[in-house]
Amino acid sequence: MKSSGNKPRAGAVRKGRKGPQVGSGGQGRQALEGRKPTPKAEDRPYHPAGKRKIAQDRLNEKRGGRPTPDAAPRQQRAPRAKTNDGSAQVEVVTGRNSVVEALRAKIPATTLYVATRIEYDDRVKEIMGLATKRGLPVLEVMRPELDRLAGFDAVHQGVALKVPPYEYEHPLELFEKVVARGQKPLFVALDGITDPRNLGAIIRSVAAFGGQGVIVPQRRSVGMTASAWKTSAGAAARTPVAMAANLTQTLKALKERGVFVLGLDGGGDVELPGLSWAGEPIVIVVGSEGKGLSRLVTETCDAVVSIPISASTESLNAGIAASVTLYEISKLRAEAKKKR
Repeated sequence: MKSSGNKPRAGAVRKGRKGPQVGSGGQGRQALEGRKPTPKAEDRPYHPAGKRKIAQDRLNEKRGGRPTPDAAPRQQRAPRAKTNDGSAQVEVVTGRNSVVEALRAKIPATTLYVATRIEYDDRVKEIMGLATKRGLPVLEVMRPELDRLAGFDAVHQGVALKVPPYEYEHPLELFEKVVARGQKPLFVALDGITDPRNLGAIIRSVAAFGGQGVIVPQRRSVGMTASAWKTSAGAAARTPVAMAANLTQTLKALKERGVFVLGLDGGGDVELPGLSWAGEPIVIVVGSEGKGLSRLVTETCDAVVSIPISASTESLNAGIAASVTLYEISKLRAEAKKKR
C-alpha cells in the first residue's frame, strides 16, 4: 500500500493534448499583480492621439523626413499665443455671419466644420463656396461634436472655422527687416490693451498709413485672435505682429538702435499737431483706454504726446488714437518729402 504522502496534490496536474502539465507557470500570480502600465495615448493606434501621430508620421514621410514647424527648435520659432495652461492657443470662429466674414477677410484657417443635415441658406452656400475656393478641408460632423468643438455656451448655427495659432515675429528681427528694405521704421506698440478688436483696428491703420508692424507684449495683452483678424479686414495678412517678452526692455533695445519712442497719453507734455520728430524712426506706444500707459513704459518713452480733443470727450479709443497719430506722422513725412 502506497503512502498518502506520495500522492500528487489534487489540482496540481493539468491534463491536455500535450500530456500532463504541472503548475500554472505563474499565470495566477500575474493575474493578482494586475496589468502592466497603460501605454501613452499617442502610442495606442486606436486612440485619437495615436491616430494623429500616425497621420503626422505619414505626412513627414511625404515631406522627405523634414520636421514639421512644431518640431523646430524653440529658439528658431516665433512665439505663439498661449492659453492659461501654457498651451498654444487655437481659435474657433462660430456662427454663420462670423464664419462668412472670417473667410471673406481671408483669415488663415485650417478646417471648416459643418453640422450634418444643415439647412442651406445664402450664408451657408457662400461659406461652402469660399472654403472650396481656398481649398479648405470641409468636415461634416454631428451636432454634439460641433457643440464640443465650439464650446457648449457658443451659438455655432451649424458651422465652425478652426484658426491655427498665430506665428509672431521677433520685434528686433522685424526692425532689421524694415531697415534692410530701406524703409523708415514706423511701429505701434500696445501696452495693456486686451480687446482684440482694438488690435485689429490698429493693424488696419498701420497698413493704411505706411507703418510696418505692431508689437504686443507676451503677458497681460491681447494676441492675434480670430476676432483681431476679422477686424483688420485682411490687413493682418500683410502687416506683421511681433511679440515682446518684455515690452519695456524691447523699447529700450529699439531706442539703442535709433528709434524714437513716442507714448500716447491724454496728459502728455507735447501736443500731436506739427510733431517735430515725425521724420525719425518711430514706435508709437498706445495704452489702454482706462489705465493708459504703465509707469515703466512712460519712463522709457522719449516723449509723451497728447491728442487735442473736445472737453466734452474724456478720452479716445485706443484704436482711434493710434489711427490719428499714424495719420499725422504720415502727413508730416509726406510734406517733408515734397520739400526735398
